[in-house]
Amino acid sequence: MSDKVTIKFFASLREELDCEITSLDITNDVKTVADVKNALVAIYPNWETALSNGKLLNAVNHNMVSSDHSISADDEIAFFPPVTGG
Repeated sequence: MSDKVTIKFFASLREELDCEITSLDITNDVKTVADVKNALVAIYPNWETALSNGKLLNAVNHNMVSSDHSISADDEIAFFPPVTGG
């Protein structure tokens, strides 16, 4: 039996990927936010450039986190480009 996480994409990242929300079955190999990115790239190879952006911001359950943050089943993970001011 596998568990899922919900993944949301925001702002220009959502437009670039042409995806607002998806889900991912998490396995023993998917333990961190970075692992989620890698799993998504394995499924959607054309997302690699966007998801490998070092300035990409990550949130888990509405809290900003680093890529090495641990995830759990039923977490909501969000990715979005850095916020710029003007």
